[in-house]
Amino acid sequence: MSHHAGDSIYTVAVQRNFVAHHFLFGGDWGSENEIHSHQYRVEVRLEGRELDQHGYLVDIVEIEELLDSLVGKFRDRSLNELPEFMGLNPSIEHFSRIFCEEFCDSLKAPNILAVTSIIWENEIAWASFRRERS
Repeated sequence: MSHHAGDSIYTVAVQRNFVAHHFLFGGDWGSENEIHSHQYRVEVRLEGRELDQHGYLVDIVEIEELLDSLVGKFRDRSLNELPEFMGLNPSIEHFSRIFCEEFCDSLKAPNILAVTSIIWENEIAWASFRRERS
């Protein structure tokens, strides 16, 4: 049974929690201008139209390994000191884009059409970035 393009999309998502530190600059944001930590939560959402012969969109183990390895890069670090954030305020907007791009660059699954990363810096505030893969 064939599906028309744009017809239906599956999404699979995985989350991880980690602590990292940052400080903001370029404006007067009070305590945010001092180095402090956040209990971040990242969720990576993968979208695609085709399931494999087992009924999976992706191998979840592979996704979790990729996510863990990427989270490991940021965990317990000061975001301001990382080359990806050079000259950038380590806002959750920038963080979600950087995370999404690095995740996409390492992702092997050819059937994944888009990846979204969502990063919470507390229980109520998050930002996301979505990249479509060609």
